[in-house]
Amino acid sequence: MITTYISVGSNIEREKHIVAALEELTLLGSRLRASRVFEAEPVGFEGSNFFNLVIELETSLSLPLLAKRLREIELKWGRKPDAKKNEDRTLDLDILLYGEQVSIDAPVLPRQDIYKFAFALWPMAELCPEKKIPGDGRTFSQLWHSFNHTQSLWPVELLAVKEY
Repeated sequence: MITTYISVGSNIEREKHIVAALEELTLLGSRLRASRVFEAEPVGFEGSNFFNLVIELETSLSLPLLAKRLREIELKWGRKPDAKKNEDRTLDLDILLYGEQVSIDAPVLPRQDIYKFAFALWPMAELCPEKKIPGDGRTFSQLWHSFNHTQSLWPVELLAVKEY
C-alpha cells in the first residue's frame, strides 16, 4: 500500500461535489483522512470561491491507474473533458504526493501546487505537519510557516464532510 495525498477542489455546487469526491475516493483505497475544508478565492481568474481540502489515502493502485481513476471521477461529476486550468469546475482532483516518489515527468511529484498555493499547502500542513516533503527535506509545517500568505482562504464547516 502507498500513502497518497490528493487535493480536492470545487467551485460549482461545491458541497455536493466535495462530498461526492470523498465518497468516490473511499473506493480507491483505505484509511482515508480528510483535512478541514477551506473556502478560497480563485487564483488566476474571476469566478466563484472554491471549497478545497486534502485527503490522505492508502491505495494499492499504481500511480498511472490512480491518475486515470481520478480523471474518471472528475468527468463522472461533470468536469468538462477540455477544461482549462483557470476556469470554474465541478471537481478538481490532483495528486500532491504519491508515497516518497519524486518525478519531473507527468505527473510532477511532489505537485508544485504545495509550493504555490495556500489551498494545497495549509491543508497539508494541518493533515501531516511533520511529514517531510520528498526531495525537499522540509516538513509541511516548516514550509507553511515560511510561505507567502497572499491567497485569501479560511476554514469552513461542512457537516457532511465531518463523517470522513
